[in-house]
Order: sequence, then C-alpha cells, then structure tokens
Amino acid sequence: MIKGANVSLPSLSPDIGSVIVSLSWTSAEGDGDADVSVLLLDANGKVRSQEDFFFYNNQASPDGTVQLLGKTPTDSGSEDRINLDLAAMPSEVERIVVAASRYGGARFGDLDDLRVALADSVGESIIGFSITDATVESAFLFGELYRRSEEWKFRAVGQGYETGLAGLATDFGIDVDDAEESDEQLASETTPQVPEPRVAADAAPDAPEAPAPVPVVAPEVPVPARRPRTAKKKVILPKAAKKSLAESDAWRMARLFPASSLKSDHEREVRATSILLSVMAQVPEFGRRLAAAFGAPAGRMETFTEVSLPHGDTPKRPDGVIRVERAGKLWTALVEAKTNGNPLKGEQVQDYMDIAAKRGYEAVITLSNDVALEGSPLVSVKIDGRRKNKVALWHLSWAEVTYQAQMLIRHEGVGNAAHAWVLQELLHYLQHENSGCHGFQNMGPAWVPVRNGIDAETLCQGDERAVEVVESWERLIRQVCLRLGGEAGVKVLPVQRTKRGSDPQSRRAALADGLCEDGRLHAEIRMDSTVGTLAITADLRTSKLRTSIDIPAPEQGYPLSWAKRLVRQLGEAPADLHVETLVANQGGGPRGTLEKLRPEPGDLLPKDGSPITGFRLSLLKGMGSTRGNAESGFIRSIDDAVDRFHSSVIAHLERRPARRE
Repeated sequence: MIKGANVSLPSLSPDIGSVIVSLSWTSAEGDGDADVSVLLLDANGKVRSQEDFFFYNNQASPDGTVQLLGKTPTDSGSEDRINLDLAAMPSEVERIVVAASRYGGARFGDLDDLRVALADSVGESIIGFSITDATVESAFLFGELYRRSEEWKFRAVGQGYETGLAGLATDFGIDVDDAEESDEQLASETTPQVPEPRVAADAAPDAPEAPAPVPVVAPEVPVPARRPRTAKKKVILPKAAKKSLAESDAWRMARLFPASSLKSDHEREVRATSILLSVMAQVPEFGRRLAAAFGAPAGRMETFTEVSLPHGDTPKRPDGVIRVERAGKLWTALVEAKTNGNPLKGEQVQDYMDIAAKRGYEAVITLSNDVALEGSPLVSVKIDGRRKNKVALWHLSWAEVTYQAQMLIRHEGVGNAAHAWVLQELLHYLQHENSGCHGFQNMGPAWVPVRNGIDAETLCQGDERAVEVVESWERLIRQVCLRLGGEAGVKVLPVQRTKRGSDPQSRRAALADGLCEDGRLHAEIRMDSTVGTLAITADLRTSKLRTSIDIPAPEQGYPLSWAKRLVRQLGEAPADLHVETLVANQGGGPRGTLEKLRPEPGDLLPKDGSPITGFRLSLLKGMGSTRGNAESGFIRSIDDAVDRFHSSVIAHLERRPARRE
C-alpha cells in the first residue's frame, strides 16, 4: 500500500474475524528498540477511557479483543505482533490506532525498513505498508483499522510525532501522569514540544472517511516529560521460594504435576500435553497468550486430549484439541505434541491437516522441543487449494511455553494468586529433568562430521552438512534468547543484520561457507535496556567459546574517570575477564585481564592519547564437543557461558535509561 491509501479487509480475505498486525524494522546496530501501542477510539476520535490504551505496561484488554503478543524473531530481525479480535470488538469502537514509540532520545529515522503488515486469522499476509520518510520522530502512527458500514477497513497512515509516546497518547484523549519523576525516569523520554502530526499529501480518494488529526495549539512554555498511567497491580511470584518447613533436604514437596515417575516417551508426551492444555483452559491470561498467537479469538476455552476423529478406514487420535467459543462461534485447533527431542512426523501432521480441513477447523498446532525457522519448516505438508476451508499450521516450542509462563508469574503478573500458583507448578514441571520439555537439545547428525572436517581442514564450502549445523546454531540461539528473557523479564532477541526480504536459505548458505572457511559460529543477542549487544563466538578449531559485549564510551568526562568507573562496576566480575579499549579508526587498543587492571585502571588509556570510542569485555571458556545436552555437550557449554557472562558481567553494567513501569 501507499501512504494514505485504504482498503476493505473483507475484500482481501474471508478470514478477518481476527487479524495479526505486525510492526517491524531493522537497523545497522541490529534490531533497534521500540515499543508498540494500540488505542481504541470512539466516533469522536478519542479513547473511551484510560483502559483503551495498550502498551508495554497494559498488554491485553479484559475481553481479549486486543493482545500485544511481543516480539517474534524473523529472518531479517524481528516483528512486534498484535492480535485484534475484530468480530468481538465493542460496537462503540470506531477506530483502532496502531503505533510505536522510541525512548532515551532515539528516533525512528535511525531505523530502516519500517513496515506494518496484516495477516488474517489463518496466518496469510494480506496487507503491507512501508514507511520511508521517518526522520526525527520518536513516535509513529503506522496505521489504523476503522469501521465503515459494518465493514472493517485499514488505512496506511505513516504519521510521525516528535513528542514521543506521551504526545501521541495525549492527542487521542489519554490523561498522563503529571507526578514528579526522577531524573532517570525523565531521561527515558525527551521533553514534549508540540505534536505536529504529518498528514499524507497523496491520500487515496477514500481517505476522507476517517477524521483528520485535530491541530494542537502550542504551549508557550514546554511541559515536563510525562508518562501514561500504568495498569492495575497483578500477582507476581518471587523467584526464590520461602524457607522450607521440611525436616531434611530428602523430603520432596508435593507437586500438582509430578514428573519423577515418568518412564517412557509416550508417558511424557501424554502427561505434558494434558498438563499444558488444562492450564491453558484454567488460567485465562496464559491460555489467551498462547492461543492468540495462532489467531484464536478471546472467549471461553475448553481443551481435550486423546480425541478420536474419523479419517478413512482408521480413526486418528491427535494429542489434543483446543476449542474457543466466542459469540456463538467456535474456533478449533488440533494439537500434535512431541517431547524428549523426538521429531514431528510429517505423515501424522498431514493427516491432521486433512481432518481439520474436512471438519472446518481453523488450525493445527505442532508442539515439540524444536524451534521453527523461516524457510526451514519442521514438517512439510500439502495444502489442497480446492478446499473452501483454509487450515493454518503453527508451531510452538516447549521453550516458548516456559518463557510465557515465566513472564506472567515473574514479571507481568496474573489476575489472582491461585492462577499464579498453578503456573508456578506448570513451570516446575516443564523444568524438571524428567519432563522431556527442555527445548532444543541436539545439534543434529551433521554436528560431528562438520566438527571433524573443520579440525582436519577437509570441510569444503557448499557442504550441505554445514548448512544443517548453521540452522541448528540458529535454533539454539533463539532458545537462549527465550531462556534469558524469561529469567530477566526483558525482551531478548537475536540480531539479524540482513535486509528485509532477503532469502533465508541464501543467507544460511553464506554463513555455512564462512563456517567452512574459518571454523567459527557467531551470533549476537540484544537485551532490552542493556548498553550493547551480547556476542557469542564458538571456535570449532580451538574448542573455545567467547562471550563479549562492546560498551560505548560516555559522552562526558575524562578517559581516566571512564576507566576507573568501569573497573568499579566490574567489582564482582571474574578476574579472568578481558578488557580491551576501542580506539577511533584503529579498532583495538590497550588490553588486559581485570585482575591486572584493578590496581591500575590507567593502563587502559592509549599511550598516544588517541580518542577512545568504547570498551570490549570478553570471557573465554572451553567448548563442549558432543552434539547433545549432556554435561560435555556443546549446547550445555553455550548455556553455561551465556549465563556466566550475563550474571557476572552484564548484570553489573550501567543500564540504558529505563522505561517507567
């Protein structure tokens, strides 16, 4: 679409009862940071109440018609996704505004490939709109959905604000909190000036249907920076349990979902599926969070296991069924689950796709330890284009289930204490060594021959086995992001430095050729509020793992004070931490271990007085060799290296200005 154009959604797809809106961007530094927000407006172009504003501190409406699903990794970066249940949207809501904002002085002009896209309820993309004229704006109205004659339409807006989230929210009738804030809170957003919305000059003929932005009169004196009011308090459980009343450590606490007696893969699969589906039905926040990502409406959810469905001569028994009722209509998904690293079977999934199509069901959901990648499906299925009913195929990893449970009970909160306790029991079960739900845990059959080929210098570029290892590495890194994000309560995503629209297979083939040439696997991870990106390098030739982060030099002060402050911040860091000074136009400068730099921080200063651009902190450790998740395995060594670097180094560094929660 072009800026200002609009289109009727029913003309593009019959499946627009609910839609997924995706906002995306890229940057030279990686993924960039921005927060999405949604506003529900009445006929006057204003919110009905403060509860009609959804952002990072208010992520879902009570009726489930709006749900912010968070960021999802894509091949060219990430997408921030929103589920909108249009069929159930209250009749007084005339417009749905989709926007995003940046903080800490960041501007949208620093990002590339700004884009908003819509997908229908079966996951098929129906609309795309790219913004190409962003400059100094710290908030952007990407697009809006609006009603006309009982029909939903979408308009590509592309309207910028220089006043950030507070300016955008105020424009649509949101009251902001004028309470005095600390300097750190004020740093998270620049002082608002005058909202000057940029209106499209090339609007399509249908554009006048929506109300034009209301001009705002400039105040004579700038007002203090303000933040929108936050949502109501929810129940959050502490990570550390209370002191046990047991007489000895040998006493085992009674659990709602015991895992110690499981003996076979079939038992693990049946029990894990039943536990997950039952918790989804009983804890609304959790069930809606998972199901909304698959296009399910918000409504009364019931779940079933081991259901027998007719299919030819032999009935089929999917592992589970999810049904959601909304306004007298049913949404149904079949579930096929695997545990303990067992692979999904293409024939089984194909059967369930055929059954779903014949019975008018909406989706098939696969669930396993594996992580799905774009351009590399876990199973291949054939879609009969002659069928009227379209069935969506979605994949969910057990690591994603664990992440969502952690985010709800540790960081975001749920409605009541009983639901929080049930989620706690689910989390304990998923993390139990006997559950089989530990996520991606095997680098695949190509790992050993590729590692041996690199060691013997016999691995040639173009070897398909190297591509398989690169795909496994990408799956592992995405799982590391989920685990870190769940523990820290922040967005953690892999950095992809490729242009949007690039071919995933070509990108992986190029990375595989690089692996054959230098024997290294490399990845970068961006953590929300962290000063830099966490880099992970696995050198298969030396069997060493390097974790590192580059932190920029402060904008004010003197180099010696920078070095002293950095050493003080790293007071609890390991003595073998490597610290390297980054010098303008020269790359690396003076370096040394923290043990030697603690008494003499001045050793980090260049002898010739060259300007310092930052510092690089690195830790080295041995690399596991086996392909699995055992103590000696490569996957375990990656997890240990990342955990050690995060807890002993990153956690002690100064944070970027935090958003007010």
